[in-house]
Amino acid sequence: MTRRTRLARLVRRWRPDHNPLRRTADRIEAAIVTALLALFLSGAPVAAVAAGQWAAAAGLRAEYTQAAWHHVPAVLLRSAPEPVHAMFQGSLEPLVRAQWTAPDGTYRTGQVYAPGGARAGSTVEIWTDSSGRLTGSPMQGAGVVTRTALAAALATMIVAAVLAGLGLLAHWAVDRRRLAAWDARWAVTGPQWTGRR
Repeated sequence: MTRRTRLARLVRRWRPDHNPLRRTADRIEAAIVTALLALFLSGAPVAAVAAGQWAAAAGLRAEYTQAAWHHVPAVLLRSAPEPVHAMFQGSLEPLVRAQWTAPDGTYRTGQVYAPGGARAGSTVEIWTDSSGRLTGSPMQGAGVVTRTALAAALATMIVAAVLAGLGLLAHWAVDRRRLAAWDARWAVTGPQWTGRR
């Protein structure tokens, strides 16, 4: 069967014609599928743009907040554990107690990541906020773009999942009506065929 024949069959199957063999339930189901497809084609781009704008705004707010973060040296108060055999080594550096100076001149202490085997008294670079509390490294522009794209894709998938769920629910409801109609017709036709009254 060629692609054109399959497409023609699909169109004939779902179009709202006056075929006496097509049941009302079939027409209702075709209308629901068409409506859900139209909702996806119109709603998914809107959801993607809205989610992308929200993620971009959140990323820009985070970049603005992180502009006040400082890169400061922290002195290790203990030695970091030696790295174990490379085959068993985790990808994260060990946490070690360290001390650093806050922007207001006070000393702060906390757990920081240090290279395996680093000795007490050595320094590692850390990020702190304007009050001297530890933070992660600031978000870069590429991180904002990645989060924006991820939010847009996730919004599209959520719209698709919700509409697919609605489609399955509608299909289930139409099938129940279709089966009830078949049962009602069989109750009338069945005795004529089987001879049972």
